[in-house]
Amino acid sequence: MPRLTLQPVLSKKLSWVVYFAWQGVVTATAVGLLLGEAQGLEWGETPVWVDPFALLGLLLLAVNFMPPIARMKGPIYVTLWYFMAMFVWTFLTYAMGNFVPEYFVTGTAAGAVGGLFIHDLVGLFVTPLGWGMMYYFVPILLKKPIWSHGLSLVGFWGLAFFYPLQGIHHFLYTPIPMFLQYGAIVSTIAVELVVTTVIINFFGTIWGSGHVVKTNLPIRWFYTGMIFYFLTCLQCAFQVTLTFQKIIHFTDWVVGHAHMVMFGVFTMWIMGAMTYLLPRLLNRPWYSLKALEWHYWLSTIGIAVMSADLFLLGLFQGWSWAALEPWDASVDISFPFWVLRTIAGLSMFGGLLTFIWNIFKTWTSVPQQSAVVEPTSAA
Repeated sequence: MPRLTLQPVLSKKLSWVVYFAWQGVVTATAVGLLLGEAQGLEWGETPVWVDPFALLGLLLLAVNFMPPIARMKGPIYVTLWYFMAMFVWTFLTYAMGNFVPEYFVTGTAAGAVGGLFIHDLVGLFVTPLGWGMMYYFVPILLKKPIWSHGLSLVGFWGLAFFYPLQGIHHFLYTPIPMFLQYGAIVSTIAVELVVTTVIINFFGTIWGSGHVVKTNLPIRWFYTGMIFYFLTCLQCAFQVTLTFQKIIHFTDWVVGHAHMVMFGVFTMWIMGAMTYLLPRLLNRPWYSLKALEWHYWLSTIGIAVMSADLFLLGLFQGWSWAALEPWDASVDISFPFWVLRTIAGLSMFGGLLTFIWNIFKTWTSVPQQSAVVEPTSAA
């Protein structure tokens, strides 16, 4: 944000306060869960006594990073649009999901709010942060401007309008009023159209420079994540229809969907950013380019196999239940798929271990006085 605004954050000390506060919130949550103090809310299991501190941290984060934007003069780049919205949305979403169902509403109303909370954490926190990061890094790596700034704002406002309306698709075929369920279904399908405009924008940006995917590892991470994002939202557009829900409700299809969006999309973008930034922060090239390649391929193949495996398993489970077969029959069907899922997970874990080893070896190597070499492919 200081790069895009040409302004410092409000306080460097406050940045460190927020950083350590975040570590404290995560640690306290882990301890609270182990002590059996989980809050009885899906995705809101953080103990009640931790929630005010988490909200305070989110507020301090906004207080620290919003002033540089407020001091800007002239047009605001799309990354800052996403980040501004994320600061506001995350605070409101966390407060809504952790306090409203707990203290203010009950029954189906609490379920509806819980559905919004579940999905808005992904769409109004993780997604703006991820896409904002992509709009920043991709033009830098490709050394060309984003294909269409206007189209980037279409993606932003489409997300802002449709995403908050679709959370109830987590609770189809429940007592929640059907007009809300139908609205969530339509909004979810609309989000796929919004995502398509964003994908078109990024592939328009790389048009004519596609060869860099072979040699530039950060770009490869970013665009692989974009493809997974398109597939995730396309899959979700089918998944939320009432017809499809009859088959895949409560099956491992939903698990595969969650894995693909969080690891196949946002984790890949984080890995791309780390692959690009770490050599610059440490002022030394990567210790092993081959290890970077292994990290990418083990992660990509692992999540692709795991997702496809769970999607197919979900269909078989749904058909088994629809045929009124005994529960044991669906477990027998699932076993070989679960074995393959374990193998895929070990591939992803192996990739992460390779990356951690490479970071350690890079960190302990001798700093370079010259400019940092780009993390290009070992091939």
